[in-house]
Amino acid sequence: MFENLNWWEIAALLMLALLIFGERLPKVIGDGLRMLRGLRAMAQNATSDLSRELGTDIQLQDLHPKAFIRKHLLSEDDEAAIRKPLQGLFEDVKSDLNSVKSDLNDVAAAADPKTPAPAAKPAISSFDIDAT
Repeated sequence: MFENLNWWEIAALLMLALLIFGERLPKVIGDGLRMLRGLRAMAQNATSDLSRELGTDIQLQDLHPKAFIRKHLLSEDDEAAIRKPLQGLFEDVKSDLNSVKSDLNDVAAAADPKTPAPAAKPAISSFDIDAT
């Protein structure tokens, strides 16, 4: 959560909290920590209740629909049978996208003003300009 903050930003946030809450800051921090503990306990109770009702051991990350289906409804053979046709489609799309990327790179290289363009052939018009 705070991995992108440097020490100066953390110090500035602490100073701001001190200015806003003053001498109530320790009580506010304690209330925040109690709230986090309560939320964590509620999540653990919910997963244990769900595990007990379903009769299996369910972790919080197992509640993601893909993980739930993969773990509890499909066997490895079923999953392989589903993946096999999709893998071929994936490889076809990947090769098509790679060819489009290489074509776009060729066009970008041709349009790059740093590289000299080939000499253009003079255009031959099919009508006479002076014949008006």
